Amino acid sequence: MNVLTRTIALTTAGAIVAVPTAVLVAAPAQADVERQGACGSGTYELSVDREGNGFEIDAGLENQPVGSRWTIVLKHDGKRFAEVVRTTDGEGDLDVDRFRRNTSGKDVFTMKATRVGGGTTCSTKVTTR
Repeated sequence: MNVLTRTIALTTAGAIVAVPTAVLVAAPAQADVERQGACGSGTYELSVDREGNGFEIDAGLENQPVGSRWTIVLKHDGKRFAEVVRTTDGEGDLDVDRFRRNTSGKDVFTMKATRVGGGTTCSTKVTTR
């Protein structure tokens, strides 16, 4: 086998081995999803991050009146999995973190935040792939 034939054979073999690796690296991962919007005098945020066999759910409010109380309701595929009453901190923020296992098909998460005694309500929805 001459040098040119050997070089072509080795290059071809290397390309065949490299192709599956490139495909694995290029495979898309499920993206994390985040929703933000106005809520009363401040904003809300719902973040759904893929973590292993489930999702890390982070619901929060920012720039609300300091010391205001809010009821936060979180649902997964229409079923409530968290309902908490929290008071905003010294910066007018609050946070609720939960973990949910992945279910078959698309996962739909909703957040509803209602100010206790104040009538301000905001909500949002996130659908994962």
